[in-house]
Order: sequence, then C-alpha cells, then structure tokens
Amino acid sequence: MKRKELRVLTIIMVLSFVFMTVLNPRDFLRAGNFQGMAFQLPELGVLSLAMMIVMLTGGINLSIIATADLAGIVAAMILTIPKFGGVQAPGWLVMLALVGAIAAALLVGLLNGVLIAYIGVAPILTTLGTMTLINGITIVLTKGYVISGFPPAVRFIGNGMLLGIPFPLLLFGLLAVVMAIFLNRTPTGFNIYMYGSNDVATHFYGGNNAGIILRTYLVSGLLSGFAALIMISRFNSAKAGYGASYLLVTILAAVLGGVSSEGGFGRVSGLILSLVTLQIISSGLNLLRVSSFMTIAIWGFVMILVMVVNYYSDKRRERLLRTQG
Repeated sequence: MKRKELRVLTIIMVLSFVFMTVLNPRDFLRAGNFQGMAFQLPELGVLSLAMMIVMLTGGINLSIIATADLAGIVAAMILTIPKFGGVQAPGWLVMLALVGAIAAALLVGLLNGVLIAYIGVAPILTTLGTMTLINGITIVLTKGYVISGFPPAVRFIGNGMLLGIPFPLLLFGLLAVVMAIFLNRTPTGFNIYMYGSNDVATHFYGGNNAGIILRTYLVSGLLSGFAALIMISRFNSAKAGYGASYLLVTILAAVLGGVSSEGGFGRVSGLILSLVTLQIISSGLNLLRVSSFMTIAIWGFVMILVMVVNYYSDKRRERLLRTQG
C-alpha cells in the first residue's frame, strides 16, 4: 500500500471516529466502549491476517472460520476430558489442548494447500469444500451443543490484562508484527507477493509455485488456530458456528486495507487501519441499536463499493502507465 493510500485510509478512520462521536458522544466515548473494542478486535484481526495472506496470492480461504471452529472444539474437548479436564485442568492438559488446536488448524491448512497446489483445484472451490466438510465434522463432534468450563489459564488468553492492556490485543499485535516481517523480510514473503503479481514469471524466476501456495495456506491455517484460542477463551466455550459472521468482514477488512483481490499487493499496516475503522463503525452502530442484519448489509455494500473504486483506480493506473510508456 502506497503512502497516499495509507493517508486516505487514516483520514477515513478519523472521520469514522468523529462521525460516531457526534452521533452518540455519551456512549461512544465511554472508557468501557473502548475497552470492549480492544477485546473484540483481536480475533477478527487474526482471522483477517489469515485471509490477507491467501489473497496476496490471488486466492481466497473461505474455510478460515470453520478451521477456527474446529481448532477451538478440539481444544475444548481436550480441556474437558473426564477426570482431568474442567476449570481445574492441570497445566499439561492446557498445553496439550493448545497444541491440539494448532495441529488441527495446520491440518486443514495442509489439506487446502495440497488440493490447490498439487491437485490443481481452484482456491474458492477447495476452501468452500473444506468449509462444508469441517462444518459437518464440528456438528458431529459437538452434537450441536456448547462445550464450556475452561481453566483460568485458558480464559486469560481472551480476557486477561497485561500491563493494563488486553492480552488478546497484545497477541494480535505480536502476530501482526511477525506477519509484516514474514511478508517483507523473508524469501517466502517475497515469493508470495511475486506469485500474486505473476505466477508464470515466478515459475521462470525459479520459484517453487506449489511450495509457495502450500506454505501460504499452512500459515493461513496457523493463524486461524490462534484466532480459535482467542475466541474460545473469550467466550469460555466452543461450539460449531462461532464467528460465522466474520467471514465477510475479513474479506472486507483486507480489501479496504489495500489488499488486491487479484493478488500481489497489500500491507499489514493497511489491514490494521481498516480493522480499526471497521471496529469503530461496528461499535458505533451497535450503540445506536442498529440491527445486526442491517450491519451485515452495510458491510456488503461497503465491500462492493470499495471493489468498484479499486477496479476503476486500477484501470486509471493502467491507462497512465500506457500513456507514459
């Protein structure tokens, strides 16, 4: 994302803040509201990172929410093992649950990566299929019920405070920094951008296209696993269908943050600005008692609008380049 686009997005964020403040200053400016936003943003932020990295390759991952649900349910089932689990679960069981959740998420990422990179199935069809498969598995595992009752160490991940800052926000910040370094300072990150810009050129340049895609979806799965840990700890429960409304917003956050739907362009900094903007708007609409269904409709309208604007901006840039050439 260019500096000009970052400035525009920053202006949008500030205007959103001012607009919501003017509409409802008493409720919006409360400390409790900002604290609530700080606890709500991280899980959506981590899921948006999971969506962003695959969009950089020109793909999409519709299974990130289902992956997070599966990872959360695996962790919850381990944490509630009879005779060992529950609110008094020992440390070794907590570690086993965390490892199990991450392993389940990586397994889904591996499945997506193999199907797309080596079998040649289109990303949208692959991830739609794995999303449907995982949704069925999670319902079978839970029988539709909620699994709850986790030890304090797990609840701290999504609800704790460290040095006066919500721990999930710190975790998201750490993952965002690691992702920025990974994309901008490592050969794999360079190859991801290059593949998204031109996969044929990447192949002739010497890049392993299949390996790039496989690693991309593994990272996406890994991030979905971390999002799962934040979700189940914040709610102190796990069930099939948690976070279903997040899928649209993760795509919107990525596109609004400057990630090209065709791949090759996008920065973590832009994604963070778009997430803060969306969180401000979401919180403001919630305080104004706007229907959640209307909010979803607004997100859909905004996403269409942003994609249309981006399309014409790209066309204008192409014409300028041809004129200069």
